[in-house]
Amino acid sequence: MNRHMILLRTTTALLLCGVASAGESHPFSVHDMLAMDRISDAQVSPDASRIAFVRRTTDLEANRGRTDLWLVNVDGKGLRQLTSHPSGDWNPRWSKDGMSIWFLSTRSGSSQVWRIAVDGGEATQVTDLPLDVGTLAVSPTGDHLAVSMEVFPDISPAATKKKLDEIAAAKTTGRIYDRMFIRHWDTWKDGRRAHVFVVPVGVREGIHAPAAAAASGTAVDVMMAMDADCPVKPFGGAEDYTFTPDGRSIVFTARDAGSKEPWSTDFDLYVAPIDGSQAPTCITSANEAWDANPVFSPDGKWLAYLAMERPGYESDRFVITLMSWPSGGRAGNAAATRALTSAWDRSAGSITWSNDGRTIFTTAANVGQRSLFAIDTKSSTVRTLVRDGSVGSVQVAGDRIVYGLDTLRTPVDLFSVSIRGGEGTPITRLNADKVAAARMGDYEQFTFRGWNDEEVHGYVVKPVDFDAIKKYPVAFLIHGGPQGSFGNHFHYRWNPQAYTGAGYAAVMIDFHGSTGYGQAFCDSIRGDWGGKPLVDLQKGLAAALKQYAWMDGDNVAALGASFGGFMINWISGNWSDRFRCLVNHDGNLDERMAYYDTEELWFPEWDHHGTPWDNPDGYAHHNPIDFVKNWRTPMLVVHGGRDYRVVDTQGMSTFTALQRRGIPSKLLYFPDENHWVLQPANSILWHDTVIDWLDRWTKR
Repeated sequence: MNRHMILLRTTTALLLCGVASAGESHPFSVHDMLAMDRISDAQVSPDASRIAFVRRTTDLEANRGRTDLWLVNVDGKGLRQLTSHPSGDWNPRWSKDGMSIWFLSTRSGSSQVWRIAVDGGEATQVTDLPLDVGTLAVSPTGDHLAVSMEVFPDISPAATKKKLDEIAAAKTTGRIYDRMFIRHWDTWKDGRRAHVFVVPVGVREGIHAPAAAAASGTAVDVMMAMDADCPVKPFGGAEDYTFTPDGRSIVFTARDAGSKEPWSTDFDLYVAPIDGSQAPTCITSANEAWDANPVFSPDGKWLAYLAMERPGYESDRFVITLMSWPSGGRAGNAAATRALTSAWDRSAGSITWSNDGRTIFTTAANVGQRSLFAIDTKSSTVRTLVRDGSVGSVQVAGDRIVYGLDTLRTPVDLFSVSIRGGEGTPITRLNADKVAAARMGDYEQFTFRGWNDEEVHGYVVKPVDFDAIKKYPVAFLIHGGPQGSFGNHFHYRWNPQAYTGAGYAAVMIDFHGSTGYGQAFCDSIRGDWGGKPLVDLQKGLAAALKQYAWMDGDNVAALGASFGGFMINWISGNWSDRFRCLVNHDGNLDERMAYYDTEELWFPEWDHHGTPWDNPDGYAHHNPIDFVKNWRTPMLVVHGGRDYRVVDTQGMSTFTALQRRGIPSKLLYFPDENHWVLQPANSILWHDTVIDWLDRWTKR
């Protein structure tokens, strides 16, 4: 299909998406994926009766997502929209008395703190700070807010705004750097840092009018002149900091590594008074690896946080660690801490305390799922509460746990389960009609013997309207990371249902290096990117074709992004006769040059055992560029111009090699997308282009 036809299809789809009449159904497509509402950041009220959450919808006309605040009772009744302003509203946090909600909104023209009564009335602006507020937390006493803003570390928010205005007005555009980062993820660095500020508010709890709370003092930078970020860049949030139980200090995570920042994972916890009277004190200096996600116990006697063990390794196991408080905060040494989950071979992903402090609830990747676990804080005993699906937004509501859950067939909805375990109970069904209207493929997990005859897991998703007597082409999806997983999760970029709806069987293999199968399995990919994973992919595809006779083994396409894109290039030179076509999204061609192009250097230095000059063999061992002479399979290359993790020249170089060798190929380039394709219209173009490419080579 030529570009004009794709654009016509895209425009038509934008106009028609979501207008199917009642009772009709159709095969799932990218349009259904974008139409699904997304639930996040569930927050249970102080009396455990209601839940505030963020509901994101896709605004196709504006080509973006929009967010509103919603409320629902814990029993599933009383669902209603709390905010409806055209601007975005997010980050809800309950007031101490449960009568109102603090939140962030851009309705004033910049991102500021607002407050709204839950039983009616208009929202009232609380802060009017010179800069956008990024995240929000409320003190236990309810009289202070913690917010994050991006400032030049040595000057105030007002001075930062003035300096930014001066830079914007200047005629020069050159930037001078004397240290890295130069750019990070999708943003050029200009010297600003995300810092946590504390703002006092005049609060009269029990007063219904949200105007009863307003900013009443100067925002205090508790990080002072630290040349570090909190929330952590680029994906950190409000979970990176918390008030102490007495509300007088802030505990936050940050990496104060100076010029070593691009190759350091030494994130530490710091404590600082909210009045800025003292500089932050590091309380985890004994650990040179990653410390994160501080959460205090209900009685204030323990600080729980996540800690890695090995410096320089971003995919090391996160162990839940307990620090006695306040003695641990004063001492700042390892003697005051206890590793709670050191014997548990899973990497904890969150921390939620039970009301009595005897249990910590956490999520973790777990054999193709993201499960919910309960951990006894004395014995370290681990119980599985919810195994299947992908769990998030965990909150305690009395004797039940509220959580978000999605699967390969269902987007996120809210559920609850007893703290003792049992069957989950649905709270919301926001996408029920949309799910019913979009026919999807059934899925199942399978196992096989992979590298070294070790057990490896994978998923198969059947084509929509499956007929066992038919033969179906195969979309072989390869996940990124490489320490990642294609699990039981409703993905908004790489959703296998988009392929099954187009008539393909989807096969996904969690090869050696994937998360959720024990730390040794995850670690095993180090120094072996093209070894064990390739063997697992080869054996996994063979096992799927043998087990599922309705798959057409003569018409298989392989697709991958990030590490999956690297693997597509590696496959092209080392498994060159297997696939009808390939799709490479944001994948490296040359691991040597990729080291010098990227920003987070700790990643290649760990996975390739050092730097290219100290260990050149580590970068040459499995380098796709050295096997271009073997390439022969048609390939679609996709890349984003704002991808600074895997830079766009890697994709361009891949396309150049394909063209020069005379291999049928196509390049889809997004100048305004990063490592991911996020804009709705671009997502539609991406899926249309990819499916058309697969159809061209596998449905002849």
